[in-house]
Amino acid sequence: MKTTVKFFLLALIAVSTIGLFQACRDKDGSINIFTIQDDLNLGLQVAEELENDPKVQVLDSAAYPAAYKYLYNLRDSILIHNELNYEKEFVWRIRIIKDDTTLNAFCAPGGYIYFYTALIKYLESEDELAGVMGHEMAHADLRHSTDALTRQYGLGVLFDIVFGKDKGQLVRIASQIKLLQYSRENESTSDMYSVTWLYPTAYNAKGAAGFFQKLIDQGQSGGAPQWLSTHPNPDNRVKAITDKWLALGGKVGQTFTSRYSAFKASLP
Repeated sequence: MKTTVKFFLLALIAVSTIGLFQACRDKDGSINIFTIQDDLNLGLQVAEELENDPKVQVLDSAAYPAAYKYLYNLRDSILIHNELNYEKEFVWRIRIIKDDTTLNAFCAPGGYIYFYTALIKYLESEDELAGVMGHEMAHADLRHSTDALTRQYGLGVLFDIVFGKDKGQLVRIASQIKLLQYSRENESTSDMYSVTWLYPTAYNAKGAAGFFQKLIDQGQSGGAPQWLSTHPNPDNRVKAITDKWLALGGKVGQTFTSRYSAFKASLP
């Protein structure tokens, strides 16, 4: 009798879990225990933690209106020409971090996008920046942060947060989210979305490859991001991006190099 009850309870738990996962399916069919509001809350927490940190200098949008208009126009080119999963739900807010030593950009859950000046100055043309922006927006739109959080913190911790048992952990996670390590699959998928999203725009759709090609040309030295050591090799990423571009038709787009030089010159 006890064995029968035990198996009944296990079956009930299994059915309940399956029902929960079915209810938590994302727009692309993947399972995500976080709600869209959770993404927005976490992204807002990241923004507040980062922008209230006295060691982080975020350029004021009122002091640099032309630079921010430039970035938002670039963002709008992606949004206008494509149908993102969460185009309307997410904020897609952009901020520039004054840091000439950190070669990085990231997009927190909910669409909070950050570019470090070191990366902006490292890139050589507008299509390259557009490629990076598309890549980071894809991480948010495909909700890759949940995958990274699950690997880093464990499913049990995330369930506690989602179901209100440990909301304080949300603050602790937010302070570290910009350091999350995405999987190789996440990175490769975001590369492909970057090409797809840029293809209907005026940009050279394989712009993201320019960043990796420069790293290759420099022997991957000169301050290459730490995450490159755990993600697809730059050579492989250039080839994959180029192959995707060719598969879409190989349309030649614009690089807008002169315009990008003027944008870089407007930054401190």
